[in-house]
Amino acid sequence: MKLIITGSSSGIGKAICSKLLKLNHTVIGISRSPICFSSSSFSHEKIDLADLANLPENLKKLQQEHPNIDGIIFCAGRGLLGSLEQHSFNEIKQVIDLNFTSQAILTKAFLPLLKKRKSGNLIYIGSEAALAGKKNGAIYCASKFALRGFTQALREECIKSSIQVTLINPGMVNTPFFDTLPYSADESHSLQPEDIANIIPHILSQRPGCHLEEINLKPQNSIISHKNPIASIS
Repeated sequence: MKLIITGSSSGIGKAICSKLLKLNHTVIGISRSPICFSSSSFSHEKIDLADLANLPENLKKLQQEHPNIDGIIFCAGRGLLGSLEQHSFNEIKQVIDLNFTSQAILTKAFLPLLKKRKSGNLIYIGSEAALAGKKNGAIYCASKFALRGFTQALREECIKSSIQVTLINPGMVNTPFFDTLPYSADESHSLQPEDIANIIPHILSQRPGCHLEEINLKPQNSIISHKNPIASIS
């Protein structure tokens, strides 16, 4: 398969790229930071998905260069924790733009191509934050709730086209996601990026007519430590 993977430079996105390249898939990685895998099946496109003003033009070029993709795996995202009044207007916009709006726009760009082929996989990395609102997570939870509702509606729109729409909701994952947050994940009590990556081939291998709609994945015990008092994320 030929797959686009966003957020390919670190964390879950990087782990998924590595996993799929080992299984001989062709991968187009999208991220702001360059990354290189020692595989001729990997190529990188430097795109800032949060830059909505330039995103349509960047996606138009991506379509022209890769018109025959088999699916997209949406891993790009950022966190924002703290009480609502601590966040600036710009911080709120950035989180919603990246975690939800950019993913809807990227889906819109490639959906007609997948519908024309009557096949394809759209796999979104959501969060356990999409399942229940939590204190100090109003904006982040809202962005993931939006993504979950989007995938539920999109799934209904894609039934006749045989496009698989899957949402994965991980609990705490030990990735650079926490680098800018006031929390850190305990390595022995959190998921690893490879845990999510290992699920992807199973989703891609489902026969037409067998649809994995939503997968919730949690560590057996979640333990976090506070780096600093909760504050807005710059």
